Amino acid sequence: MLPLDGITVVSLEQAIAAPFCTRQLAELGARVIKIERPGAGDFARAYDTRVRGLCSHFVWTNRSKESLTLDIKHAGAGPILQALVAKADVLVQNLVPGAAQRLGLSYEALKEKHPRLIVCDISGYGTGGPYQDKKAYDLLIQSESGFLSVTGTAAEPAKAACSIADIAAGMYAYSNILAALIQRGRTGAGCRIDVSMLESMVEWMTSPLYYTYDGAPPPPRVGAAHATIFPYGPFACGDGGSVMLGVQNEREWVSFCREVLRRPELGSDPRYASNAARNAAREELRKVVLDCFAGLTADEVVARLEAAQIANGRVNTMQEVWEHPQLRARGRWAEVDTAAGKIPAPVPPGLPDGFELRLGPVPAPGQHSDAILRELGLDTPAIDVLRAAGAV
Repeated sequence: MLPLDGITVVSLEQAIAAPFCTRQLAELGARVIKIERPGAGDFARAYDTRVRGLCSHFVWTNRSKESLTLDIKHAGAGPILQALVAKADVLVQNLVPGAAQRLGLSYEALKEKHPRLIVCDISGYGTGGPYQDKKAYDLLIQSESGFLSVTGTAAEPAKAACSIADIAAGMYAYSNILAALIQRGRTGAGCRIDVSMLESMVEWMTSPLYYTYDGAPPPPRVGAAHATIFPYGPFACGDGGSVMLGVQNEREWVSFCREVLRRPELGSDPRYASNAARNAAREELRKVVLDCFAGLTADEVVARLEAAQIANGRVNTMQEVWEHPQLRARGRWAEVDTAAGKIPAPVPPGLPDGFELRLGPVPAPGQHSDAILRELGLDTPAIDVLRAAGAV
């Protein structure tokens, strides 16, 4: 038995944030009914065609779900939506601001008739405030939250290569839905959850926010290096490889100088005796490190770092991550079905002992429409009428 067996989630979802949230609910056992546009489906299906003709974003965030295509603006959609909500434990939506309210799917409109229903609204800026109706995409929220201002090089900012703002919002939606289900189990009452992408990212940005507290200057943009700790970041090696390393304290600095650089005198040099001093002298110390590593391969540098017990990692390519020995040793790859055949998928982290996660297929658009509509009491002629009208 999975933890969310018996829980039904209806999701008017698109892009990444809400689909990432509901995929995780589905893999804990919830039945997730994903509502998509007739024809093309979720617009994220068309972002790219990198996975055997399917979209890399979509196959990542949408396995283990059922797909119902429904034109939510069609006159015939309202009764279907209301019938679905009546069967649901959780309603999730990340439509454009105001769309759920216009459809009669706000928590306020539903709570009297469905007091146990949990409604989770995911938006760029949340309800209320001057930005309430403003459209939001991942990169825009990375910018608004200050993430871009501290990420990149001195010459220009850089975005995160993955959809970090969407992921943050999806994770807060997921964890708060779980908390709301526990609370409902105690009180019998549902609730509304209002997740803002901006607020999710600002929570993740609290460390640099505090670093600039009371008007202090922000941390500099230093590429892949750490803005305030040195040495901490990537260093090139003589064979063209690159090694990421981090020295966190004075004990490790002494060990680094002795075992890795083979220059023990630097470990006792008062000019580098604290992190603040090393950070101030980072350019001269960077030259020292690079001069040493220029005569070594990446493997030899890693061996010295391991012997000195200095934290380190390889700057892996995507292909090297697919083949990562630690992931393979721990059995962290599974397979999921898609319309294009089986594809590998990383097993989600942190599974409790005692059950196997459900890794169900990635649905085709509308794959489950007829079956779901029949559950709601519609017969084949009625479904055919809706389909002919473009409603499903």
